[in-house]
Amino acid sequence: MGHGPWEMGHGWAMGDGPGHGTWAMGHGRWAVERMGSVTGTAREPAPLVIPPMFNLTTALVDDRLASGDEARVAIETPSRTWTYGEVYELVNRAGNALLALGVMREQRVLICLPDSVEFIAALLGAIRIGAVGVPCSTFLGSADYAYFLRETRAAVLVTTRELLGRMTTAAAEARDLRSIVIVGPAAQDPRARDWGALVDSASPESPAAETHRDEAALWLWTSGSTGEPKAAVHLHQDALWCCHLFGQGVLGIGRNDRVFSAAKLFHAYGLGNALFFPFWTGATAILVPDRALPDLVFTVIDSRKPTVFFGVPTLYASMLQIDDAAERFDLSSLRFCVSAGEPLPAEIYHRWHARFHLEILDGIGSTELLNMYICSRPGRIKAGSSGEIVPGYSVRIVDEQGDEVATNQTGDLLVKGPSASVMYWNRRDQTKQKMRGEWFVSGDKYRVDEDGYFWYAGRADDMFKVSGEWVSPTEVEATLVTHDAVVECAVVPYAEALGVLKPRAFVVLRAGVEGSRTLIEELQAVVRSRLAAYKCPREIAFLPELPKTATGKIQRFKLRSI
Repeated sequence: MGHGPWEMGHGWAMGDGPGHGTWAMGHGRWAVERMGSVTGTAREPAPLVIPPMFNLTTALVDDRLASGDEARVAIETPSRTWTYGEVYELVNRAGNALLALGVMREQRVLICLPDSVEFIAALLGAIRIGAVGVPCSTFLGSADYAYFLRETRAAVLVTTRELLGRMTTAAAEARDLRSIVIVGPAAQDPRARDWGALVDSASPESPAAETHRDEAALWLWTSGSTGEPKAAVHLHQDALWCCHLFGQGVLGIGRNDRVFSAAKLFHAYGLGNALFFPFWTGATAILVPDRALPDLVFTVIDSRKPTVFFGVPTLYASMLQIDDAAERFDLSSLRFCVSAGEPLPAEIYHRWHARFHLEILDGIGSTELLNMYICSRPGRIKAGSSGEIVPGYSVRIVDEQGDEVATNQTGDLLVKGPSASVMYWNRRDQTKQKMRGEWFVSGDKYRVDEDGYFWYAGRADDMFKVSGEWVSPTEVEATLVTHDAVVECAVVPYAEALGVLKPRAFVVLRAGVEGSRTLIEELQAVVRSRLAAYKCPREIAFLPELPKTATGKIQRFKLRSI
């Protein structure tokens, strides 16, 4: 590199006027100018113009009706399907119900629901009335929910009776919480209101609030793997850039696609996959409320016939442990698969491709950028690489002094693009550290090769030195998983008796394989045969599973304390 930031795509702009795609449905004028058709094939992004006064829901819901998609299936759940016309009415009803509960513009609405049409209606309903939707994980405990309620000062919580049971104390102590809207069976709480009764009695028509494109629409929590989660604040315009540049421009998602995401809607990756991308193009989202366990995922793909599947490396590794999956399940409907959240080891890619004859497009994104900014492309994958820049984004790889490094040299990855969050809520110092003008400091170590492919080297805080040389945990992990017995693993530093750092590996073995001294020696031999000797783990421990966040990221900091 060394000659300025890597940039791709200049076919996008933010307009100062209404554009040429203006239409009205009696709810106030808005316009998003999109050039070119939605065809289902990846292409360079055409110009996109977002007017100053703009509400996200108009592009995701109203636009579908204006395009003649009212009768098209928007959402499939295990119990029924929902057309875009029905979703439009439900979003309006949800927005009106929130207004009736006293929710005002810019107030936060906390949404803790499994993947469902109610999740989508609650989120878009809040955004439609000018409030701020705040999804949160359904896999946490009382202390986490107490933090979310305290941080958001949410006026309304939308959840289920089961989930409320995990946050009873937190909800009782939330001073700003006025109403708890329960989806499903009723809950015993004086503030509880029934979702069904509220939306059924609300009007199916609601004008979108006259919000500005630079107004907050939603918050998304970072993983918080090493501390309290931070809320990344996203604007009304942000999601459209992800849809336009990545969902449509790279993945080529179009009207005839059926998307299924194992990553849940409360996470930025899942939110783009299962809501923003399909609603932007008129595709169908397949929603499953349950945890994405391998058998369930295979069953959904076999029965529901998605054309694009979104997973995480841990899930792909687990799915490969079902030896007869290729015989039991039909995956022929898939055009390709996508992976994010953690780097996809080349060995997992090769095993998956050999067994199912499907590509996995690996990439990197972040909550702060809302979705992917580097990703592989169908038909031109380098296994083990995160792929190429998503057109419309720019990246820099810099050394400790902030100077750009040369090709194939490792440095810190910085990224800029139109979907970037504007701040962390109530985190001024962290905002200044990570969001430096137009550039976001990702915290990832990367190198770029002579072909423009990006290779992940680890998180900046995961790298460590052995014998004066840097060790990338990702490189050692990718080598260990080439052994047939290994499902997944994590490498962390540990201090020997004299305080000298050495690598330690924690390994999850394939079902039926027992850990032994002989196996440890085999694994060490595999590493020594491919990498420098100082990178070889001095200790290897076998675990039934690795500690992970709710979104599947390995929590290495927990392993360091073992």
